Amino acid sequence: MEKQEWYLEYEIHKNRPGLMGDISSLLGMLGINIITINGVDNKRRGMLLVSDTHEKIERLGSILQSMDNITVTKFRVPKLRDRLAVRHGRYIERDADDKKTFRFIRDELGLLVDFLAEIYKVDGHKLIGIRGMPRVGKTESIVASSVCANKRWVFVSSTLLRQTVRTTLADDEYSSDHVYIIDGVVSTKRANERHWQLIREVMRLPSTKVVEHPDIFVMQTEYTMDDFDYIIELRNDRDEEITYEVIDEDEGFSGFE
Repeated sequence: MEKQEWYLEYEIHKNRPGLMGDISSLLGMLGINIITINGVDNKRRGMLLVSDTHEKIERLGSILQSMDNITVTKFRVPKLRDRLAVRHGRYIERDADDKKTFRFIRDELGLLVDFLAEIYKVDGHKLIGIRGMPRVGKTESIVASSVCANKRWVFVSSTLLRQTVRTTLADDEYSSDHVYIIDGVVSTKRANERHWQLIREVMRLPSTKVVEHPDIFVMQTEYTMDDFDYIIELRNDRDEEITYEVIDEDEGFSGFE
């Protein structure tokens, strides 16, 4: 049987000396290897394991259930959030009602970059929206995650270095290895019809598109929030409200550019 990875997470009720050694010895006796181990949130430990048979995993689960000092909280084929949790030592916050919405604060930019990079690595059409106030790190995170995923990035519209409103792409900019970045505010306020034709063309490509300010973007286009595969919310702190009230119809979107 081909080897398979598993994610084990357990809560520690009494962190007695030798507990980690006992669990490691148990894994060794069963022939299950530990790939990564780390503390996850408060009093929890997560492990990425690899086993060559499902029977070993079932035996491990039965034994762990009988241990008094721990309670198994997760034991499954690892999801992306599991891999990142054991890598960074904490879980990404996820909206309880909207499962495609994930929340980060500025102090977690490393975790956000890692999360986006893992999404980019999976080929195919993906549409990601990023909400956040000005200068919180949205564009920088998109670019940094592109580097981590070994992807090239293309600004279709942006204000990172200077105001960018593209109407055409070069031949070598059409590729599934690109991450296309669209600023919903800039495109909505500053673009002409040729720019929107390019956006529609880009949206049809089998590649990753990232839209900053998706709520503004969908207000002026045929796209809806249902079209997005992931929504990222990035705040300076957990209590910050993401609002567009600074936008004034007479002055335009200058506060977000």
